[in-house]
Amino acid sequence: MNKTITTILIIGGLLSCNDNDSSNTDPTPPTIDLSSRLNAGGETTVFSSSSVAFETPAPNLNATNLEIHLQGDAEFEAAFVTAPAEVNSGVGPIFNNTSCVACHPRDGRASFPNDINELSGFFLRSSIGGTDPHGGPNPVPGFGVQLQNQAIFGYEPEVQFGVTYEDVVETFADGTQVTLKKPIYSITSSYIAMPGNTMFSPRLAPPVFGLGLLEAIPESSILAQEDINDVDGDGISGKANYVWDPETQTTKLGRFGWKANTASILVQSAGAYVEDMGVTSPLFPNETGIDQSNGQDGLTDDPEITQEILDAVTLYCRTLGVPSPRGIESSSVQRGAAIFEEINCASCHTPQQKSGNFPGIPAISNQTFYPYTDMLLHDMGEGLADGRPDFEADGNEWKTRPLWGIGLTQLINGHTDFLHDGRAKNITEAILWHGGEAQQSQEDFKNLSTSDRQALLDFINSL
Repeated sequence: MNKTITTILIIGGLLSCNDNDSSNTDPTPPTIDLSSRLNAGGETTVFSSSSVAFETPAPNLNATNLEIHLQGDAEFEAAFVTAPAEVNSGVGPIFNNTSCVACHPRDGRASFPNDINELSGFFLRSSIGGTDPHGGPNPVPGFGVQLQNQAIFGYEPEVQFGVTYEDVVETFADGTQVTLKKPIYSITSSYIAMPGNTMFSPRLAPPVFGLGLLEAIPESSILAQEDINDVDGDGISGKANYVWDPETQTTKLGRFGWKANTASILVQSAGAYVEDMGVTSPLFPNETGIDQSNGQDGLTDDPEITQEILDAVTLYCRTLGVPSPRGIESSSVQRGAAIFEEINCASCHTPQQKSGNFPGIPAISNQTFYPYTDMLLHDMGEGLADGRPDFEADGNEWKTRPLWGIGLTQLINGHTDFLHDGRAKNITEAILWHGGEAQQSQEDFKNLSTSDRQALLDFINSL
């Protein structure tokens, strides 16, 4: 059933119940029984609220895949060093970080760095006007589509990042004020002059658990939730991104990345190796700076990782378990779930998805799970806009992020830096940054009573 219709029916049903109660003697606000969502990852669910909740293998893995998963786990934590070296050789010459886990600590979310140029999970994507031969972002001459702010000894980083902030004050109906910090990014130095028309887009590394389930959602199920022209008139559209897939040499549905600009976890992993770490693979055998004066190490050691390593890391990311929600018996959490529906958060953060058959990994196949994403692009307004197109995504559009596990971020990663660049310092700020198609939901959030606002936050923190 269409999600909007479902929401309307739920709300309508609740209103009908109230209408039938002519005496209005029942003041109990609507709630939602969440017991059916306890298995957030279907049979891959991990019932842990400890610091390892993001980095636990799916409990239903077979022996063969568990063995590969554990191999991938070791590779995910491998720190690369300057070539030549006997172990983990090949970082750089230019890079942003030296290992997968350094950007995805405990398989979770990177924090925004205290020093924007230190090793971290933050970087800037870049492009100029026009598109590449496959409809993707047009690389900046001499820099490419991602800016590396680190380099091995004897080489010069492409750039150094800079950031300043503007205050944006938001006021709730109860008078509470929140001051948002809007980041403004810049390049403070570069190894050669950068074109003046370069577009930047900030990125902060997201969690990596549950990705296999998202990859196994049938394309038809995702497309069924599109409403590109907002035919139903609810102000929320949602469209799929279609991107070039270098593995199959075809155009495919985009599923991963902040703008859904990557079709598969394998390509996402290989892309991170070469762009984030400067480590080449069979899929991307050339150094990211191959045509640059600071980007060639002069060695003939490419690819620097084998297909077996790339496959193991890919399976690892596909088969991490999903943490179960916590405290779902709480009346406040159940009230918050109802508000989540009432103010249309669920129109984009779709609670339930189902996976189809995924070849070779039965653990993630045919599962019913609760990621809270529709996997589609939405206009999020000028406040969050990066102004940089990425395949079908325009400068205002971002993919709906999954919300599962979000309430464990403080415990596991030691911070609550949310959104694509970590500008939101808690869930309240993340909601207040919503605009565009989510503007009405943001305003409804601001107009909630203090207790209902807390109930909504309790629900999101339970995920």
